[in-house]
Amino acid sequence: MSLLLLVLAMALGPTPSSAAGNDWWTPTARPTPDSQINVTGEPFTGANAQGEVRGFVDAHDHLFANEAFGGRLICGKTFSEAGIADALKDCPEHYPDGSLAVFDFITKGGDGRHDPVGWPTFKDWPAHDSLTHQQNYYAWVERAWRGGQRVLVNDLVTNGVICSVYFFKDRSCDEMTSIRLQAKLTYDLQAYVDKMYGGTGKGWFRIVTDSAQAREVIKQGKLAVILGVETSEPFGCKQVLDIAQCSKADIDAGLDELYGLGVRSMFLCHKFDNALCGVRFDEGALGTAINVGQFLSTGTFWKTEKCTGPQHDNPINGASASEAEGKLPAGVQVPSYASDAQCNTRGLTDLGEYAVRGMMKRKMMLEIDHMSVKAVGRALDIFEAESYPGVISSHSWMDLNWTERVYGLGGFVAQYMHGSEGFVAEANRTKALRDKYDVGYGYGTDMNGVGGWPAPRGADAANKVTYPFRSVDGGSVIDRQTTGERTWDLNTDGAAHYGLVPDWIEDIRLVGGQDVVNDLFRGAESYLDTWGAAEKHQAGVNLAKGSPATASSAEWNPFTSYASSRAVDGTRDTRWASDWSDDQWLRIDLGSTHLVGRVTLDWERAYGKSYRIELSTDGANWQTAWSTTSGDGGLDTALFTGTPARYVRIHGLERGTDWGYSLYEVGVHSS
Repeated sequence: MSLLLLVLAMALGPTPSSAAGNDWWTPTARPTPDSQINVTGEPFTGANAQGEVRGFVDAHDHLFANEAFGGRLICGKTFSEAGIADALKDCPEHYPDGSLAVFDFITKGGDGRHDPVGWPTFKDWPAHDSLTHQQNYYAWVERAWRGGQRVLVNDLVTNGVICSVYFFKDRSCDEMTSIRLQAKLTYDLQAYVDKMYGGTGKGWFRIVTDSAQAREVIKQGKLAVILGVETSEPFGCKQVLDIAQCSKADIDAGLDELYGLGVRSMFLCHKFDNALCGVRFDEGALGTAINVGQFLSTGTFWKTEKCTGPQHDNPINGASASEAEGKLPAGVQVPSYASDAQCNTRGLTDLGEYAVRGMMKRKMMLEIDHMSVKAVGRALDIFEAESYPGVISSHSWMDLNWTERVYGLGGFVAQYMHGSEGFVAEANRTKALRDKYDVGYGYGTDMNGVGGWPAPRGADAANKVTYPFRSVDGGSVIDRQTTGERTWDLNTDGAAHYGLVPDWIEDIRLVGGQDVVNDLFRGAESYLDTWGAAEKHQAGVNLAKGSPATASSAEWNPFTSYASSRAVDGTRDTRWASDWSDDQWLRIDLGSTHLVGRVTLDWERAYGKSYRIELSTDGANWQTAWSTTSGDGGLDTALFTGTPARYVRIHGLERGTDWGYSLYEVGVHSS
């Protein structure tokens, strides 16, 4: 029957919608047969009385993950010119009963057996716990848009090692090749939707490349789609035996290419340590399997150390992953790890810092989820030193103790698509911070991301979703979603595919109350605030660069100068270093009086534990503008009320090491 329908669809092509009329949101022609949307009513448009856009944000989705990992890990397509029967069918090796659905039983347990038939019956997939089947069919995304979502970040994703070790593939494992293909297909999907609405630019699926464009799209009531990248070795920046396999030129070329494709946010590392940064570990058997992949990719396993602050990476608990461990060379075993050492030794490398600054230069947003706490800490230090707001946590993979630092910079936070009870609990925990910084909230569905999604709460659950229900804005009515012969109900099916996002939001409202949903409805405005602020950011003038500098002392070395001028020469390749005693200072003459409100200190390993920032207009009378007794090195940013000063003095009172004080660079800024 499905084959007959497919033949008819191909012969007849798109057909006029019987409900089209003058409704701008209804296509003039839609492929037939196709999925139902099961939403009626006009999508909201415009802005509120304050000029703010409204709507939900999915900050982390993978529309085209089926094209990643060699093309056979995620089965089914987001769309197909040949119709839904071609798009929503299983991988060939899953027939007749799923016996060879290897990744399915690795991730889900059991034997992987399932009914492989998709359209039109959908007996076993998509499902909330089936990690290898398409969840982002375009009509399901359309339903989410009709239900109030206005921003979707499509993260182009792949992993070369997973591709290389997986049994089935139909293409190369080169990561950038897959990223380019997924970007192209996103634009192809835009054209596919446009065709249903009468031509270029008329559809609801709109790829945007700047925040102003996104605002206009949302005001029109359409979905703003932003391209991101989540891959393990961007630009080929892997490391083998701790040796980088890329250069600064590779990073520049890679960032330029991605920017040209329309990418505006990205991760620098994902799952495996690379030449840019260390990762935040995965836990349990999956963590062990990924650690094996780390070894196969880099020649080294993860290395841990005791954490120096409240933040920590996920624990590695030694759980077995026999299938993955069988890939290791004879005699090689996954190491054991101390329970009190939960932090990755690897942070942000010099190349990683170059990439971060390259993203800032291009006004791109950095995704800090998946980075080790050591790497995140340094990245946030850099952003704070430059007052750069473009930082995103899109799906609960950063240590949550970073939340206020992200908000303080002007960044955006979204929570993973957990079940309603868990989602509400975490949303309530951070509610006070959102109120303090006056920001909205987001979610990261991570659909097609092999993560698992909300299970059903049950037909008899308290406060269950009652169909039909109204959208948050009140303008649309949402009923159970039907595709082919299958109708899904969130209460009994869980979040099986993207079309059930509005149902999940209604479940959140019923479980947690209207306040949580209100914060989510402000998500679009807050996300665009972060993006727009990053676009407008201008690098501050460093008043200290090239200025005359003197110091209480300078460490003597017959081969290298550690003179005071080395801390203001504009490069991290040189440094000032003092004698090895506590009471030392570095003084900078700005040449004339300026309003000074921010000083940045880029410490070498020999840092100041206790020190003061002192200001003077005449070089004789000093006032303390800022001080600390708990310095821990790295990149420090001292913020204080703008004060007139010609002279700035960093006065070290207590060293953090047995060496002296040593600074790569000092920055002095007006604000």
